[in-house]
Amino acid sequence: MQLHPQMKAILDQAAAAGGKPFHAMTPAEARQGITALLEPFNSAPEKVAKSEKRTIPGPGGQIPVQIYTPEGNAPFPVLVYFHGGGWTVGAIESWDSFCRSLCNASGCVTVSVDYRLAPEHKFPAGPEDCYAATKWVAENAASIGGDPARVAVGGDSAGGNLAAVVAQMARDRGGPKIAFQLLIYPATDAGLDTPSQQEFQDDGYILSRKDMVWFWGHYLNGDKDKTNPYACPAEASSLRGLPPALVVTAGFDPLRDEGETYAARLQDAGVKTECVRYEGVTHGFVLMAAVLDEARKAIADMGAALKAALKK
Repeated sequence: MQLHPQMKAILDQAAAAGGKPFHAMTPAEARQGITALLEPFNSAPEKVAKSEKRTIPGPGGQIPVQIYTPEGNAPFPVLVYFHGGGWTVGAIESWDSFCRSLCNASGCVTVSVDYRLAPEHKFPAGPEDCYAATKWVAENAASIGGDPARVAVGGDSAGGNLAAVVAQMARDRGGPKIAFQLLIYPATDAGLDTPSQQEFQDDGYILSRKDMVWFWGHYLNGDKDKTNPYACPAEASSLRGLPPALVVTAGFDPLRDEGETYAARLQDAGVKTECVRYEGVTHGFVLMAAVLDEARKAIADMGAALKAALKK
């Protein structure tokens, strides 16, 4: 397995800039760091028919969301999207370009959710916000040009974890009905003992196992949370009855194996699931479409999968 030349150029540039890894920063420093890291990839966002920021009610107060509407005639399918950042960093502004591209590629009204972050708001604040946002979207889909019968959840990294968790919550709590889950290199297991976690133990590939120890440490209240499936979706005793899924993984990513294992478990549970690995790229690659061909390919592939799953 070799790094894609464009990916290597991105990593070389990041190394030359001399930024600290997440695990060597405070959460406040890491939030500034990820904003700076993603800024170049948000320089030329695609146009959508409409982009609107608003707030919706949540369990801990109002939740900010950004709603992207594609060209065409309503009602559209809807994707409720949760950004990455280890439950600790990241904001919808830094995912703007990606969500616009995914909105256009999928033809979905895309609702990007600014859930509460750790360590100020530890588990289960994030998943409860994401579940509340999904429930609100399902109940109010018509008001945003969406079809309540065609609601999907999706997210990358910690957001992929949250999308998997919301799918389980919706199954366990009797709704809302979710038609599809898009899980992009999801964090599914706090055990951190897979071969890819060991392979990418150290810094240099955007995300390391050391970073994941740091993120999980800020997010969870202690070891007891590691067995809670709403924190670690791989801990669920059964994955039966969950919505169809596309699981996207990256070759150079500590989260690669746990994502692929979760996809295999979904398949074993009778859930229609496709798992696609993009070989020569690292964690975070889907956000780099401005400079990375594999990111553009992945966005097109994800858009096609959402269209196929959510067609009338």
